[in-house]
Amino acid sequence: MAKEKDTGRKMIAQNKKARHDYHIIDTYECGLVLMGTEVKSLRMGRASLVDGFVQIDQHEAWLHNIHVPEYVQGTWTNHAAKRKRKLLMHRAEIDKLESKSKETGHTIVPLALYFKDGRVKVEIALAKGKKEYDKRQTLREKQDTRETNRAISAARRRQRSA
Repeated sequence: MAKEKDTGRKMIAQNKKARHDYHIIDTYECGLVLMGTEVKSLRMGRASLVDGFVQIDQHEAWLHNIHVPEYVQGTWTNHAAKRKRKLLMHRAEIDKLESKSKETGHTIVPLALYFKDGRVKVEIALAKGKKEYDKRQTLREKQDTRETNRAISAARRRQRSA
């Protein structure tokens, strides 16, 4: 049997709240400018994307409110836990994001933080905020699909046993 190919993608943190609170329009993968102690702390799997957002300032994308705790064995060279971090993207992508994010109701949020081939990457998304009734509707749809899948699997089990 052939070995499964490793994608080289090790997940550090996900922002599940963003997928619940926003309609995801478009996603982008970009690199991060980090300090050495930040990378070591991320290798330990410690980060939080919950309150994070992306702001574009003078054709540069900056990631705000991402919590990367201080490295445990770090000394005076340790980083600040909630500093803003520069995103590495192509200029055309930044310009496109900037023009679309200026539309009403649109924002840029981080979805996931992961290692890809030894480098830290962040998946960001252009998103539009959901209303309360939209959130309830998506929860209802998820519950309905879960119930239908359960009914189908139960029917298959009954068919096999008969």
